Amino acid sequence: MKYAICNETFQDWPFEKAFAFARECGYTGIEIAPFTIASSAYDITPEKRQEVKERIKAADLECVGLHWLLAKTEGYYLTTPDEAVRKKTGDYLAELARLCSDLEGTIMVLGSPHQRNLLPGVSHEQGLEFAADTIRRAMPVLEDKGVTLALEPLGPGEGDFLNTAASGVDLMKLVNSPNCRLHLDVKAMSTESKPVADIIRENADYVAHFHANDPNLLGPGMGEVEFEPIFQALKDIDYQGWVSVEVFDYSPGIEKLCVDSMDYMRRCAA
Repeated sequence: MKYAICNETFQDWPFEKAFAFARECGYTGIEIAPFTIASSAYDITPEKRQEVKERIKAADLECVGLHWLLAKTEGYYLTTPDEAVRKKTGDYLAELARLCSDLEGTIMVLGSPHQRNLLPGVSHEQGLEFAADTIRRAMPVLEDKGVTLALEPLGPGEGDFLNTAASGVDLMKLVNSPNCRLHLDVKAMSTESKPVADIIRENADYVAHFHANDPNLLGPGMGEVEFEPIFQALKDIDYQGWVSVEVFDYSPGIEKLCVDSMDYMRRCAA
């Protein structure tokens, strides 16, 4: 298994300190939330991109890629009937792909529930078509840069669009690009009626990236979800990608979140 952690976990720590501690804990990858660099990817200069890339390398880490793609932005929406907004959003996803490539990452996780929830009068089927249109506008740049867009289903508590892995696959097939695949997240999968391990096996041909967390918003092993069957399922499908820790509740403290998540995952994988 390749283990990574999302950089917003480190909150206000300087990148140099955060990346070094992640490596010290045993992570070999770092996943970047663009808003931790600037509120818009357009505002991240070539010099800043080079600086962040060099800090990642200096810590002996790999850049996994980006997530929280549309967080803290305005004017972008995936499922809108407004073609001008879909074009603007597709253009921004393309710029994120350039940023991802500049950091030497290869994965972009597309969650962003607040920018994809169904607007009044838009059905789920129409939402799929609108989202596919938005994403297809960015795919030439993603394909050129060698970046994969990983579609992230989220539970109903976070939104009303793409609530299951199956619906994520539906959207993936509509986009119809080898650089558009599926992302799986333990917290989100835990809202489905099927066991998480079964969802992983059923989507073996589609999954490009994986987030390890718990429905209680903490890291793996800090809640009720047992990860032994999950890691066994990842082994069964010969998953070769990253297992990236993503948490939303930082109250235990940065050090504990990082150390305990890694220790637990290693025990489960063993």
